Amino acid sequence: MHWADKTAHEIARRKKSVYICASGITPSGIIHFGNFREIISVNMVVRALKDLGCSVRFLYFWDDYDVFRKIPTSVPSVYKKYLRYPLDHIPAPDCSDISYALYQERRLERCLPVLGIDPEYIHQSKRYQSSYYAEYIKLVLEKRDEIRKILNTFRLQELGKDWWPIIVYSAFTEKDTTTIKKWDGLWQLSYMCNETQKMDTIDIRKTGRIKLVWRVDWPMRWACEKIDFEPAGKDHHSDGGSFSTAQILVKDIFHTDVPVTFQYDFVGIKGKGGKMSSSQGNVIALDEVMGVYQPELIRYLFARTRPNSEFFVSFDLDVIKNYEDYDRCERITFGKQSATQQRREKEQRIYELAQVGPIPSQIPLQIPFRHLCSVVQITQGNLDAALSKLIDPKLHTQVMYNRARGAWEWVRNYAPETFRFALRTHNEPFPCLDDVQQKAIETLTKMFTDSVVDFEESFLKTCFQTTIDCVHIIPRQLYEACYQILIGKQVGPRLIPFLSFLGKDDVLALFREILKK
Repeated sequence: MHWADKTAHEIARRKKSVYICASGITPSGIIHFGNFREIISVNMVVRALKDLGCSVRFLYFWDDYDVFRKIPTSVPSVYKKYLRYPLDHIPAPDCSDISYALYQERRLERCLPVLGIDPEYIHQSKRYQSSYYAEYIKLVLEKRDEIRKILNTFRLQELGKDWWPIIVYSAFTEKDTTTIKKWDGLWQLSYMCNETQKMDTIDIRKTGRIKLVWRVDWPMRWACEKIDFEPAGKDHHSDGGSFSTAQILVKDIFHTDVPVTFQYDFVGIKGKGGKMSSSQGNVIALDEVMGVYQPELIRYLFARTRPNSEFFVSFDLDVIKNYEDYDRCERITFGKQSATQQRREKEQRIYELAQVGPIPSQIPLQIPFRHLCSVVQITQGNLDAALSKLIDPKLHTQVMYNRARGAWEWVRNYAPETFRFALRTHNEPFPCLDDVQQKAIETLTKMFTDSVVDFEESFLKTCFQTTIDCVHIIPRQLYEACYQILIGKQVGPRLIPFLSFLGKDDVLALFREILKK
């Protein structure tokens, strides 16, 4: 059974009319591809629950009322003046009229529907500032000592009796640099602004300046929303981590069941090592990955990998392998490639979870990514022209277009230099061919000119073999001559399919130009 289905069955044992699945993050920097692992994991569990006939809600919490604690490497150093402010009170880096938090949030939100993910967004800034959690804050203050004792069982340095499970944003500076002085046991709380030394008293039911600390906030929202499932990274799941304390607090303080969960491992970038971190700068955003990988393939990478397994997203030649693996999965799913029954069932479920929209009723037309990389270079990035050279324009789909766009992005920005090429122009220097190579090109040119058959691969193979036999040229020398004429390099894409794709007229034009020299 797939990991998403196992989790869904565990959740469904709760026997509820509607199941609540959750995820969330603090938008303090780029929401990178590593962060996305939690989102896609929840989405796949949500799909698995729906496949069981369950009603499900997917809540995504934006912790945009958290404190801006440190400046990510991607953010200008001028933002140092905003440290200790709530994230939704900081201006956006692009000087627009939205907040820093919303700027980061929208970048992710634009991507998710393309990947078949459409959660309900909950902005914690709005909830806290509207006093939505007032009753819970009062409860937490009443249970302050009990909460402190629970947290201290996991701490080397214990929290003192002056510890409070909340932070207060100053009315004078907007920062969290405050000291709580008094709580009346009901709704009135007094604090001092540390920077101005001014005192203020606020009503918990009416203020938006109070926020629970993270280790208390997380179990509080589990109780408030009746969360049934939420995964977490291995740092949260470590002994003494925030999940360890949250599962105790949600039961002992909020008297609610602990959500079903699993631990997921980190995602890295191949060649850079370690997990992604906005503060360290070794990140890649989701939309950047989507530039190379079509949406179905991104989903496939996670669907085929157990959440507790670390993996690295690749932008080297592994990109081609990943596309080939996905195409193989698709062929096995539709019975177009042999596999054992167990393998077919496994691949079929992975394929189903990888789809953005409805599962196709028959196998889609496959365009090999490797071949597409050559075609888009021939058309110099004209994706419509590239696809039209391969299939009837009436058969073009968004999936095909996404793949062609990914091929062009990859060859331009990530492919090794040996993989890149462009058709030689008439203004470029003539290649230097030896006498044998010159004779071979003359022979090929004559056969191409005299032929009335289509420029198919079988015909081209015959022409090349005849030329090799007649001219007594080493095959490698002949191929090098052709590559030099066509793209100005000694190596290139598979030659026979390349020539067939270029067509008789274009090939002859370049060959004849050399012969006129």
